[in-house]
Amino acid sequence: MKLQLQDIPRVKTITKEDFIKHYYKPQKPVVIERFIEDWPAYSKWNLDYMKSVAGDKTVPLYDDRPVDYKDGFNEPHAKMKMRDYVDLLKKEPTRYRIFLWNILKEVPQLQKDFSYPNFGIRLMKGLPMLFFGGEDSYTFMHYDIDLANIFHFHFEGKKQIILFDQKQNKYLYKVPHSLITREDIDFSNPDFKKWPALQHAKGYTTELNHGEVLYMPEGYWHYMKYVTPGFSMSLRSIAKRPKNLSKALYNIFIMRHFDNVMRRIKGQNWIDWKNEKAITKTNNYLKNL
Repeated sequence: MKLQLQDIPRVKTITKEDFIKHYYKPQKPVVIERFIEDWPAYSKWNLDYMKSVAGDKTVPLYDDRPVDYKDGFNEPHAKMKMRDYVDLLKKEPTRYRIFLWNILKEVPQLQKDFSYPNFGIRLMKGLPMLFFGGEDSYTFMHYDIDLANIFHFHFEGKKQIILFDQKQNKYLYKVPHSLITREDIDFSNPDFKKWPALQHAKGYTTELNHGEVLYMPEGYWHYMKYVTPGFSMSLRSIAKRPKNLSKALYNIFIMRHFDNVMRRIKGQNWIDWKNEKAITKTNNYLKNL
């Protein structure tokens, strides 16, 4: 048995009018296959190029270890020079990923390799972020704290994507006071005996290839697994729907700080309570179906 996933629609290219009408307004994901072929990045950006322009930069690394109460919000698990990290990616599978790396700040010359596309919505031009991963490394199922509209541009290799909208929360074993589901769920091969509610969740899937762009609507849950070593860049636009914007403000200004306070006060007991609550709340909903 598998997750109920439909393929994300694909188009070769798209006008801003069609994007707004068919994907942005109805808040549906789409993959645009040939939108950035005029960017210098399309032909230049690969792991070797990143090593050549940013090799001496120290980069923050994350792996798939469970959240620990001592970890700060988005605190890296390790650090490494970019040249050494690229060598590691090419040498062997590694769980280490680069997450939310601001290229405007770290390597300004990379700005010359891309432009901000006109999709008909205003993009936040100060926040182009890069994400790197090794073979079989993955991000936990999560949604972004600001519930932004995200355009995810992939470079080198293949990346498996699974998406759910916020309507599926009740089936996903969402951890309270956080942005993640239970971290011990393998969304690429879920155990339905252990996580029976997942059978009812309806989502989307695709594999991203070099130069393709994925649009993820506001607040979409996303699980991303690197089939091969590679990297992506995300551009974002703030949530426009009032419900999502208010939730984003709550997450940023209240939820995040409340969670950090509770970690300091209760330690690992707080993490354990949240993880247990994710199961009991989801199972209670399942009983009432």
